[in-house]
Amino acid sequence: MSDPRRGREVVVTGFGAVTPFGVGAGVLHERAVAGDVAVAGSHPAVRHADFTAADHLPRNVVRRTDRFTQLALVAAEEALTQAGKRDGTPSPWQPERVACVIGCGLGGTASFEAQREVYERDGAGFVSPLMIPQMMANAAAAHLSMRHGLHGESLCVASACSSGAQAVGTGMRLLASGAADAVVVGGAEASSSDLVAAAFANAGALSPSGSSRPFDRDRDGFVIGEGAGILVLETATGAARRGAEVLGVVRGYAATSDAHHVTAPDPSGGPAGRAVSLALREASVAPGELAYVNAHGTGTALNDRLECEALRGALGAGVLAELPLSSGKGALGHLFGAAGAVEAIVTLQALRHGVAPPTAGLRRPDPALGPLDLVRTARKLTAPAGAGGLFGLSTSFGFGGHNAALVLAVEGRS
Repeated sequence: MSDPRRGREVVVTGFGAVTPFGVGAGVLHERAVAGDVAVAGSHPAVRHADFTAADHLPRNVVRRTDRFTQLALVAAEEALTQAGKRDGTPSPWQPERVACVIGCGLGGTASFEAQREVYERDGAGFVSPLMIPQMMANAAAAHLSMRHGLHGESLCVASACSSGAQAVGTGMRLLASGAADAVVVGGAEASSSDLVAAAFANAGALSPSGSSRPFDRDRDGFVIGEGAGILVLETATGAARRGAEVLGVVRGYAATSDAHHVTAPDPSGGPAGRAVSLALREASVAPGELAYVNAHGTGTALNDRLECEALRGALGAGVLAELPLSSGKGALGHLFGAAGAVEAIVTLQALRHGVAPPTAGLRRPDPALGPLDLVRTARKLTAPAGAGGLFGLSTSFGFGGHNAALVLAVEGRS
């Protein structure tokens, strides 16, 4: 299908990531395609980001921020530099016309836990006055705006594991409304403590084996990861006006609510499938034009099954059976509020390089999920006949019944 909005479409001019694979979106793609699995941390079901804040940020910033904010700041530095922002040179945009939307599911849990220990050990008078500004979920958006002088709207999207994807969608809408010329969007999370792990374990969601195996018949839950993914969005016209390189296009976005249960997804998969259908409609992309799906793929028995049913309902059984599909959570763990943004970058990188990463840990695909073209080793991507480019779908679903879908593109590739 042709895009009637050419020139007003939303393009990506920069992206950056910090994940358990390390610092950089290039490292993320290279290790994901290689099928690597990030090394586990102190807890058998936690994968910490390969990152030391003091190596990248001034001491005073490290002292005043929680780890999730630090991850976001470093990922944003990569994204904004790629988009053309340089220290000591005029910003490529008017500061009042740059917005910032960063998703986070849980906020600064490490800061809260640390100060709770201080309170119990030493008393109320010793609790840090920095605790609240460190733990508040909007801290990443606030610090990012301050660090780069972004004076447009700044906010946090907190919708559990769809936060990062919905931050991207919110940024798209700000551009469409004319409220901003550029939007820094993404997600960040660093809730990898033993306390958080225990809660998920007792809820039956955490893998007791410490191994995430999305779509595998032996899957037993997810592992916890931490990281950040940041993207710079502009209109195609604005990017062309300043001569910026376009790295990809965000063609469509949609979100729905299950309105069913605070943790369990709708058993029909209908609302999640509707988000996918609406995103494709906004993108003017037919299901058969997709080249790749980066699935939410948590590795829990229920969620994998219902996601497959949702995709089958939205795309058609025949299309889904032949569409390359993988999940990054086997390699990175579940990044919660950062997941949707990091996975959008994974999808864009797959389209840009024409190679889909495999689902790490997948050994025996579950036949109960129905016919699927699961990527088990790195796969070359090709555009379906007549597609006019490589189109990818990235899905994100969160506690609370939040469903989000992004349609991304690298046009002109075949």
